[in-house]
Amino acid sequence: MATKLKIKKGDQVMVIAGDDKGKTGEVLRVMPKKEAVIVAGCKMAKKAVKPSEQNKEGGFVNKETPIHISNVKKVEA
Repeated sequence: MATKLKIKKGDQVMVIAGDDKGKTGEVLRVMPKKEAVIVAGCKMAKKAVKPSEQNKEGGFVNKETPIHISNVKKVEA
């Protein structure tokens, strides 16, 4: 069973470990089963995208990847 997390979608958090240490951002998504969050503008990865109706050319897109919940802390506004 997934644990209850104290961080919710929309909270402001600070990254306390990893390459993006010290950056702050808003939580876009919480994944309780993986115990991870996605923070806006942190831990960006380049993802290949195939051409489609919305994106005619395809190419590469920068996308946020999950960060473990233990590597972020809630920032009081």
